[in-house]
Amino acid sequence: MEHHDQAKTAKKTALVTGGSRGIGRGIALALAQAGYEIMITHYRDDVMAEQTAEEIEKLSGRACIVREGDLTEADEAVETAAEAVRTMGQIDCLINNAGVGMYASITELPLEHLDYTMQLNFRAPMLLMREVSKHMIAAGRGGNIVNILSTHAERAYPGDAVYGGIKAALKRATESVALDLSPYRIRVNCIAPGGILVRDPEPSVDQMGSLIPLGRIGMPEDIGQAALWLVSEQASYITGITIRIDGGLILPGMPEDGKSSWGYRKVEPFRVN
Repeated sequence: MEHHDQAKTAKKTALVTGGSRGIGRGIALALAQAGYEIMITHYRDDVMAEQTAEEIEKLSGRACIVREGDLTEADEAVETAAEAVRTMGQIDCLINNAGVGMYASITELPLEHLDYTMQLNFRAPMLLMREVSKHMIAAGRGGNIVNILSTHAERAYPGDAVYGGIKAALKRATESVALDLSPYRIRVNCIAPGGILVRDPEPSVDQMGSLIPLGRIGMPEDIGQAALWLVSEQASYITGITIRIDGGLILPGMPEDGKSSWGYRKVEPFRVN
């Protein structure tokens, strides 16, 4: 019976895109701690990817598969899903985290900026959901998909039409995908981080923390623990939702007294993944 339980645990797997650092790394480590076998992807981040893979292996006791590739290429998204199935045997959980924050005023919007952001932040997760869901349906065990959004999906900033608009599009797409896949016990949800420490060292961490109602900047572990819960059986009646994790950052909006205290800031929008 003990051997059977171990074998059963070995079947818990997750594919985490953009898993070498930041939020993706935080999620991958949380899942590894819970016993998931992990595959992470990255693009031109070999050193951090190997370091993260080593940490994952120590936590999970299982080999971590690392794939390097450019998810702005449609074939790469398809091949990533195929490799995950081939190497891990199955995909129980897909975390679409890979993304980029690029900002420009609409009057100065470069075409390459628009295309790159659309391909990486929207087309790639859509293609991965297509490929992974087909596998999950064929396997018949259900599954979980989590798309990493941003608070920019619901709060506008100058120069943010492309990044925020595409994150909003992914949120809306997720709701339809949740309906498409609900008959197969595949739950599809979003996490919208805001004000998360994704680079080390990060400039003005204390300044950012002072602008957040809960009084501190968020950490990748905050997102990791939420993702772990969202894909667990404890959240088995949840699909098609977005969980905002930002310490209350976007709640205040513009203060009535016009002062810059309590959350209003005129700064370049920060990246969240």
